[in-house]
Order: sequence, then structure tokens, then C-alpha cells
Amino acid sequence: MYSQPPYVLLLAGFLAAVTSGYAFSTALQQSVKEWNLKRSTRILASLRGPKLQIPFLGICAGVCVFLASGIQIFGFSGKVAYAMGLPMTLLSGLLIWSQLGKILVLIEQGGSKALDLDSF
Repeated sequence: MYSQPPYVLLLAGFLAAVTSGYAFSTALQQSVKEWNLKRSTRILASLRGPKLQIPFLGICAGVCVFLASGIQIFGFSGKVAYAMGLPMTLLSGLLIWSQLGKILVLIEQGGSKALDLDSF
């Protein structure tokens, strides 16, 4: 009556998100190091380019597949699972991308000392 839950897709989505996250982290660290050496606003403004967007989209796609597969494990159909997983992923991704932009602006204005987390 019911098909097997997509355990393979659950694992594939998780691995895609983790590997894309590693690529995103590496690209962001390299870009910030390059900006720190040159202190050029052009480099920091270009951080939102394809160098970061492609791994970030990979993270979002992996998370979407992971969420939808996890929802399917609880007995929902594929259409319902992706109808629930896609908006959650898009909203989270947009909020995180927006926050990254705000953090980069803070770094550009005040350097790394502008991110004093102890003051919060």
C-alpha cells in the first residue's frame, strides 16, 4: 500500500548540504582573508557573487531534499513533502542570505571588531 521511504534521498540531501557547506565556508574564508589583506571595498562587495551563491544554492537544495525526505518518512506523499519542505528552505535561505549581507556590511564599516558578540 505504501512505498518505501526515501532513505537514500535523505542521506544524499544531507551529504549535498554538508559538502556544499564546506565549499561555502572555504570560499567565504578565502574572500574575507583576501579582503583583509587589501582592505578594498570592491572585494567585499563582490562576495555576494557566484563564488558564494553557487555553494549556497547547493546547501539550500540539499536541505530541501533532506527535509522533504524526512517528511516522507512520516508517511506523507512526495508532493506534500516537497510542498512543505520547499517553502521552509526558501524562507530560511533568504533569511540567512540577508543576515550574511548585513554582517558583511558591518565588517566593511568597522572591521572584524564590529562583530563583538559579547556585547549582545
